[in-house]
Amino acid sequence: MTNGADEQIAQGPGTGKILLVGDIQTAFLDAGALAGDRYEVCANVEDAIDTAQKNNFAAIAVVIAAIPAKLSAALKDLRDCSDAKIILLAQMYEEPTAIQLVNAIYNGATLAQDYLICPVEPDTLYESVTAAGKGLPRPKPEPGKPVEIHLAALAQTTIEARIRHLERLATEDDLTGLKNRRYIREFARQIIERARKEDGQVTLLVFDIDNFKRYNDLYGHSTGDGILKQAAVLVRRCCRSHDVVGRIGGDEFAVVFWDDPRRIPAGTPNKASERRSASTDHPTEVLVIAKRFVKELEHAGLSSLDGLGPEGKGVLTISGGLASFPRDGQTSQELFDQADKALLEAKHSGKNRIYLVGKPQNDITEID
Repeated sequence: MTNGADEQIAQGPGTGKILLVGDIQTAFLDAGALAGDRYEVCANVEDAIDTAQKNNFAAIAVVIAAIPAKLSAALKDLRDCSDAKIILLAQMYEEPTAIQLVNAIYNGATLAQDYLICPVEPDTLYESVTAAGKGLPRPKPEPGKPVEIHLAALAQTTIEARIRHLERLATEDDLTGLKNRRYIREFARQIIERARKEDGQVTLLVFDIDNFKRYNDLYGHSTGDGILKQAAVLVRRCCRSHDVVGRIGGDEFAVVFWDDPRRIPAGTPNKASERRSASTDHPTEVLVIAKRFVKELEHAGLSSLDGLGPEGKGVLTISGGLASFPRDGQTSQELFDQADKALLEAKHSGKNRIYLVGKPQNDITEID
């Protein structure tokens, strides 16, 4: 296969356009703004393959949600019929799938070149393809001009790396590496909408570190930062890979626990009834994870942190609140409000505990 992703843009029908595959209403903030001179839309993979065979495109952008089954096979078919770059358009909860596909190798090349988190602006997608020479013709190696080609490639790589860095800054907390407040809020909104359609459940844990201000006052902010980093490492270690952990400000953290159908073994009995049980109780698995996190903090202690000195011994403790959809709220804001109330109840009851919404008399540290 030739390097057609670089050559095909210079000639043939569809030059410079992006082929969109799937339901664009779910992927773009303003699907009506998709200009005809920049985009062509196909509702399904079959039509996209036929269109890609007849035209040359700068890129093919695939809405992951539009291909729930055999996504990898569909991308291979698109790769076989076109040399255009493939960009995945993913909802926040689909990001692990997008990363896996971007890293997958097929016929000596990656299955997809990049992904963007939805919803996106039409101009953002187009600029991500055309910026720094993406989707534009690049010079072929010529005798006597190796340096210019090398520098051009290096400049493109540097710009793309900077763009990725800026994207991370917009979604990640720079101290802990967790997702930031903005990401957590939007992720919770999206995953609740998904759960509403699929009879799923979502549980939100909001917690903060007990007496954190005292650590800062006694030992300094650098030690306080170390405590925050340690808490971040421990909570990620306790959670499942698809759960989303974030720092939402100061010493306050949040975890969004959700059903991931890809991790439910086929034929698992009574799974639908387990999901529906969210209307009557909190998910058992989430309670186990939260309790495990409390114990991990106790076992970790403070003596391993720099700056505490010989007197700096003890344990880290947290107070938190758990709220579940649909039991405790119908929107992400309602879940945050309910979880915050439960957190305050835990604080007022002596700290070092996580309270369930609607069950203030029972904290999870007492549940076996």
